[in-house]
Amino acid sequence: MKNTKFVIIIVVCVCVILGGYYYLTNRNNAKEEENITLTEIQELTTKNLDKNFPATPREVVKLYNRIITCFYNDEYTDDELYDLGDQARKLFDDELLENNPRDEYFKDLKEDISEYHDKNKTIASSAVDSSNDVEYKEVDGDDCAYVKASYFIKEGSAYSRTYQMYVLRKDADGNWKILVFYQVNGDSSDDE
Repeated sequence: MKNTKFVIIIVVCVCVILGGYYYLTNRNNAKEEENITLTEIQELTTKNLDKNFPATPREVVKLYNRIITCFYNDEYTDDELYDLGDQARKLFDDELLENNPRDEYFKDLKEDISEYHDKNKTIASSAVDSSNDVEYKEVDGDDCAYVKASYFIKEGSAYSRTYQMYVLRKDADGNWKILVFYQVNGDSSDDE
């Protein structure tokens, strides 16, 4: 009987020690995971657009604006630039992709970014019109949406505002993809 009590006490002590160790180990791992924060570029490049594609035309343009803001404002490696660009291209309609092959897209993008940096330009902020302002139309049998975005640009110490109209087309999977975009006046949808 004495040996049985002794064995039970030892087993209980070992269980308490192992349970305490397990608790402390998992608590520290959870704290470490909470402390990990991703940069905007890391958030964008790790976003799984195949599973979580933006649901509305407005959300597509908002995501695209986050990407282009990184292009023009942030510092990144060549790999990160290509990862960001590939994410942007996932937001493009097949027709836009055909007209902008990947190699040509990145060549033009690098030139445009370089020009922005040479002029000391950055995107101070961007905004997308409200959901109520999105226009939906059927064009040649396709569902299209028109979304206007504004960009507050800083060049040196001066600021200016530009506007872009994004035309999105719903693809076969029901995703809204950017078909074309062009600069417009702030108070209308007409080309400048």
